[in-house]
Amino acid sequence: MTKITKDSSTEEKIKDAARRVFMAKGFDGCSSREIANEAGMNVALVNYYFRSKSQLFQLIFQAALEDFMLSLMHVFETTMPLESKVRIFIEREFDFLARHPEMPVFIMSEIRREDNCTIQDMHLIDRIASTGVFEEAMKAQEEGRMRKVDLISVMILMMGNCQFPFLARPLISGIHGLTEEQYDQQLMLHKQYVTEMMMGYLFPHGPTR
Repeated sequence: MTKITKDSSTEEKIKDAARRVFMAKGFDGCSSREIANEAGMNVALVNYYFRSKSQLFQLIFQAALEDFMLSLMHVFETTMPLESKVRIFIEREFDFLARHPEMPVFIMSEIRREDNCTIQDMHLIDRIASTGVFEEAMKAQEEGRMRKVDLISVMILMMGNCQFPFLARPLISGIHGLTEEQYDQQLMLHKQYVTEMMMGYLFPHGPTR
């Protein structure tokens, strides 16, 4: 019996196909056969590279969540003023979601599954904390430059205002009868409003001079 040698390009092709299928249907809504068909391969080959649909899903889910979070936090590592970091954070989160509108729905629906689809092993909070941004925010609050709001609430406010328009796109479009193009225009306007609203609320005295 000839032994199949694993090839990195084949592995990536399977992962790309799995990502498309999982994003569209979620874990429970698809089968290994569908992933294999999407990749243009047979199920046996997919199972050879990834022992099960569950293992493949874990890889895709964790990568998606990490991309989603880390794409938003690297700005905290810069030396720019806190006000600029917050503004760019909001803008980049919104831009990321505009490029990947399926991401919040995928993450929020799948993270509730009861088979270890969690962020516990990723240490994201520790990685964000290591940038020093939490200490920087607390110092700004003590100096009166930033409104005194607990930092968890700050994150909820920013992420909620950015993510909800993408999660609720079908609902809002249906209520107001908006076309895809009209809703995209509304998203750009909403991005401006959210940025101005959050900056005005968190830094009522304006940027640091």
